[in-house]
Amino acid sequence: MKGTYGKSFRLVFLFILTLSTPVILQAQHEFLYGDQMPDAPELSARGEHTIGVRTMELVNKGQVDILNFKEGKEAMYDRPLTVEVWYPADVSNSTDASVTYEEVMGTRGDTLRPLIPFTFKGRAIRDAKPKSSVGKFPLIIVSHGYVGSRYLMTYLTENLASKGYLVVSIDHTDSTFKDANAFHSTLLNRAKDIKFILNEMASLSGDALGGIIDSDNTGIVGYSMGGYGVLNVGGAGYSDGAAAFFGQMTGGSTAINSLVASNPEYQSSIDPRIKAVVAFAPWGMERGVWDAEGLKGLKKPTLFIAGSQDDISGYEKGIKAIYEGAVNADRYLLTYMNARHNVAPNPPPAESLAPGLHIDEYYRYADSSWDQRKINNVNQHFVTAFLGTHLKGEDNSKFLDITENSNEKNWPGFKPRSSTGMELLRAKATE
Repeated sequence: MKGTYGKSFRLVFLFILTLSTPVILQAQHEFLYGDQMPDAPELSARGEHTIGVRTMELVNKGQVDILNFKEGKEAMYDRPLTVEVWYPADVSNSTDASVTYEEVMGTRGDTLRPLIPFTFKGRAIRDAKPKSSVGKFPLIIVSHGYVGSRYLMTYLTENLASKGYLVVSIDHTDSTFKDANAFHSTLLNRAKDIKFILNEMASLSGDALGGIIDSDNTGIVGYSMGGYGVLNVGGAGYSDGAAAFFGQMTGGSTAINSLVASNPEYQSSIDPRIKAVVAFAPWGMERGVWDAEGLKGLKKPTLFIAGSQDDISGYEKGIKAIYEGAVNADRYLLTYMNARHNVAPNPPPAESLAPGLHIDEYYRYADSSWDQRKINNVNQHFVTAFLGTHLKGEDNSKFLDITENSNEKNWPGFKPRSSTGMELLRAKATE
């Protein structure tokens, strides 16, 4: 009896193991940043294009060297900028796309946390030939936070490129993990860098990439200090109070005055090629960076994305106040309830989980309430809908003009029971 029982048990165990084997094998599929979770919304799926990726080194000549401002005199320098470019590639859609990105944790600068190299994989082909057979692609410029890097949002940059955009993400000098420096360099240079990259990409010649860029249809995407930058480039000039604070910080420099709303030269600098703005957790409102008049200057369609508990940029008196004050822009505000500031980055790298590391290596990426992979998928969905509307003329109203509170009704494009804990506000321009 005992032997028969043991044999039966082994047979049942083998039967269960056989049934579960496909599940085990499926679980071994490599999940990369930006891949769809089981509950990912509809527009988070990658597009039809296999993509290439390229690194470019650019130089913005004759810029104010604010870190060496002394005795009322502006020093000048040639400002280096590294960018990463993702684009539709001229390869078969069945081609296996794989790339390894090299990144670091830590911060060179005031905190002096050691730099720790790490790598992560993406779905792109390094230096692939650009696809030129289907016309030009709208340009997207991406600006990271302080501190950050051009690789901070690869889940989004790869995703957008696969949908027929040429995406350029900037390493902002003095503002990356590797070279973080005094904050006033970021205050001055963030918007200037974005404008420079737009002009560089628009005038790119002697390169196959130049032939596929539609710079007259440009979207700008920024996170945190990147949000501070893209809003200014989009038309929200900084306040006179912010300029005065910058002067106090630097010992009298007026270099930021070219970005102030009250400056007529700033008003004439708003670029008509920019058709849409996406601002993740933009920093500055609680610090007086904008006033009511400055916010009125933002007239580009804008998608704001925020956490309701953002303790870096602030929510009610920060991001939501910008949304409410930008009365001359068609605008949306997507809010992750109970999320904090990290509503834009990739998920935390595995290396950030190592024991003994400073918790900020993890909290550069993670949110305390939300799964970052879920946030990534939802961002892909709404950014796709928003940019597709304004850069490609798509009708995505069914995904954007929806019930404000996601707890009241399943949002279109979301699987049943998956669209909880979010709010989407929308407002039309008054002008």
